[in-house]
Amino acid sequence: VQLQASGGGLVQAGGSLRLSCVASGRTFGRYVMGWFRQAPGKEREFVAGIWMNSGSTYFADSVKGRSTISRDNAKNTVYLEMSSLKPEDTALYYCAAGPSFYARAPSDYDYWGQGTLVTVSS
Repeated sequence: VQLQASGGGLVQAGGSLRLSCVASGRTFGRYVMGWFRQAPGKEREFVAGIWMNSGSTYFADSVKGRSTISRDNAKNTVYLEMSSLKPEDTALYYCAAGPSFYARAPSDYDYWGQGTLVTVSS
């Protein structure tokens, strides 16, 4: 099982970005796909999640209202779009897969991608 995250880069504050996560090795139709991030010196934190079956979504308060998570089941791909980016959004962003909807703890997820770096300049 592999999760491949991509789309990170350097963005100016106020800009937007779309991250992608491609899953391979199994079908994730019954899984929750989540995005997490980890800034230097900080713990990994939940950002957003989507139930691959229904498309139901949930977000961390820190990104709610300026982020969208979506999926393309045919491509086994999940997208995270973030706008109005702030310097505090700078982090390594990871995608993950797990069985429980509304799960927010890293320990709730079974599979992890390698991370993609997002840097927001002020």
